[in-house]
Amino acid sequence: MSTEEPAVNPRALRDAFGCFMTGVTVVTTMDAEGKPLGFTANSFTSVSLDPPLLLVSMANSSKSHAAFAAASSFAVNILSEEQKDISTTFARPVEDRFASVYWRRGPVGAPVIAGVSAWFDCTVEKLVPAGDHTILIGRVGAFEATQAPGLGYYRGAYVTPAKTAAQLPTGPDVQISVILEADGQLLLVDDGHGGASLPTARVGREGLQTALEKLIADTGITAEPGSIYAVYEDVSNAKQHIAFRCAASRDKPRKGAFVDLSPDGVADVTDPAMRVMLERLAGEARLGNYGIYFGTHERGRVTRAGER
Repeated sequence: MSTEEPAVNPRALRDAFGCFMTGVTVVTTMDAEGKPLGFTANSFTSVSLDPPLLLVSMANSSKSHAAFAAASSFAVNILSEEQKDISTTFARPVEDRFASVYWRRGPVGAPVIAGVSAWFDCTVEKLVPAGDHTILIGRVGAFEATQAPGLGYYRGAYVTPAKTAAQLPTGPDVQISVILEADGQLLLVDDGHGGASLPTARVGREGLQTALEKLIADTGITAEPGSIYAVYEDVSNAKQHIAFRCAASRDKPRKGAFVDLSPDGVADVTDPAMRVMLERLAGEARLGNYGIYFGTHERGRVTRAGER
């Protein structure tokens, strides 16, 4: 029997890693000559509250690797939804990435960027070699969080859940559903008519974003508001439905149960439009090619990523 490990396709692995929705950060430091340096990263993770630790990973091939490895401090700037241009700047080989960015030195000493969702100024706790990357573990010396919603990243594209939600219509005729996905399954609940349904709520005066967060919280499942998957009108009932896909943890729900994301798994969904939507999702999940549906409960159009 062969003991060789199977070959891993780097591009396929990168795409698989991209299925995990993350925030977008710019990691910064000062070099030995006092010049600010930085790079875009979505590998930010909180590590510990006591002591306060976090980590990011940096490619060993990065031109600023040596400067970060020698630095005594670094900062993690969590970009806001309005800062996609900053993310792009710090991800490309730009001569002076800080030229068009307002920044200041944080209390610990690393560059802190203005307008971010949050920042953490850290002393270097430890450097850990990890394959073709180096893990930077920092001890938080100072931080600040703002009300600006954070910029997201999913399957190679930026996502702005708060901005998108704010542009959608709200009111008594808008209903939202959450597709809580975990390990190839999704959560269905009793629809009160002997069948099943996605967790669904009516949007009131509190607005869509608050209603979405409350709907997720009521399930008892840990998940973040995700991207829009379908927007359709039920003309006969004068209602508009908006469905959000949300990556979820496999917690035990307060009600309902996880079922396979397959035509058979969603067969008990009584609402025809919702059932067809979930059958489409099951097919797209197999192919890894997702789209957003716009139309009515009977007919519409699926817009694929990058399509205009």
